[in-house]
Amino acid sequence: MSVQVIKVPDLGEGIAQVELVAWHVKPGDPVAEDQALADVMTDKATVEIPSPVAGQVVGLGGEVGQVLAVGAELIRIERLPSYAPGGATEGRPSEARSAKQGDGVPLTPIPLREADGLSSPLAREALPAKSPLAREAGEGPGERVAASAPPRAGQRPIASPAVRARAWQLGVDLNEVPASGPGGRILQTDLDAYVARAAPPAPAAARPAPRLESGATREVRIVGLRRMIAQKMQESKRRIPHYTYVEEVDVTELEALRTELNAKWGAQRGHLTLLPFLVLAIVRAVREFPQVNARFDDEAGVVTEFDAVHMGIATQTDAGLMVPVVRDAQARDLWSCAAEVGRLAAAARSGKAVRDELSGSTITITSLGRLGGIVSTPVINHPEVAIVGVNRIATRPAIVNGTVAARQVMNLSSSFDHRVIDGALAAGFVQCVRGAVERPATLFIP
Repeated sequence: MSVQVIKVPDLGEGIAQVELVAWHVKPGDPVAEDQALADVMTDKATVEIPSPVAGQVVGLGGEVGQVLAVGAELIRIERLPSYAPGGATEGRPSEARSAKQGDGVPLTPIPLREADGLSSPLAREALPAKSPLAREAGEGPGERVAASAPPRAGQRPIASPAVRARAWQLGVDLNEVPASGPGGRILQTDLDAYVARAAPPAPAAARPAPRLESGATREVRIVGLRRMIAQKMQESKRRIPHYTYVEEVDVTELEALRTELNAKWGAQRGHLTLLPFLVLAIVRAVREFPQVNARFDDEAGVVTEFDAVHMGIATQTDAGLMVPVVRDAQARDLWSCAAEVGRLAAAARSGKAVRDELSGSTITITSLGRLGGIVSTPVINHPEVAIVGVNRIATRPAIVNGTVAARQVMNLSSSFDHRVIDGALAAGFVQCVRGAVERPATLFIP
């Protein structure tokens, strides 16, 4: 057997280093070809690194949270004897029999022998499920390794981070899900099929909270997306002198319109939240104040203003805060905008959002919904120059045409880069957004 060093792959787009965010194996573990070895993070995208060979882990190249350069050693795997051109195994003459067809590729099986190390349980577990060696390594002539069998007890199921996150949300134990992917990998379709067949899992019994001794502490290492967010927020606050402007907005008419539209068209076109109305209001305000729809390269001293409005939507996920981007919001109608916001939010929360969906925003909107509080001071999504924060809606008394009336009111808390956006400009932009929201019919005028 030989030891193969697997290096951090080149993931393209000029990426020079990655952060190691999770190990799926440890020294001594058997691995199959295509089995997930580790998760690494670049910017806001998590990439799963599969094993190119079957064998046994003999060493790891780093710890979780460590930053590794592209080309650095990631892991060492002691390879199992494998097929070689012409039917020979590593270092031995061929003992080939007649060729068989496996997955459309001609293969030359080699008889199993104890000396090959392939008759041991460790070797059989490490072989891919579809391998002819795995099929011949059964206990009896009729035994086959099922491609759609659940993982064996004690083994970690092979699945992507997106599949693991969705299974966690559904309360599904991946050990019970039959796998159909290469090397025993559980696919999204496998999870869908299992959920369709299985009854809803019973809720777990509530456990009493553990009692902590006085003075007890816990250390939580900041890694992965959480560290990326921390670094980005630190960079934004370090570079940008924030100026926050808060304005009260009456959304009574907008909420009445939204309720009516949902009652009439919700079933056919989808449910409307407040967010797509605000996106259209911001798009309209940007026409008059293009300076806020921009990015500032402070090192070059250049502000780039954009005609297109690529709206970042700050979205809370289990992994942390992500900002998927509604591209060309200025070209979308109300329902198209609502559908795209919903699609991107679901992709971000399920871990399926790709790099292009998480980059390139020109202005951002952030909302905590009912948890939005009265006032907030949102942090600008660097290198943008403006962010609009949405606080919760509350019913308050207001003077309308000389009488006191109950109105639905919320605050917009917006932050601006004071190096390039003056206070008067920021106030004018927010007042323009306010005017569009308080007179929602104007949102539909070209």
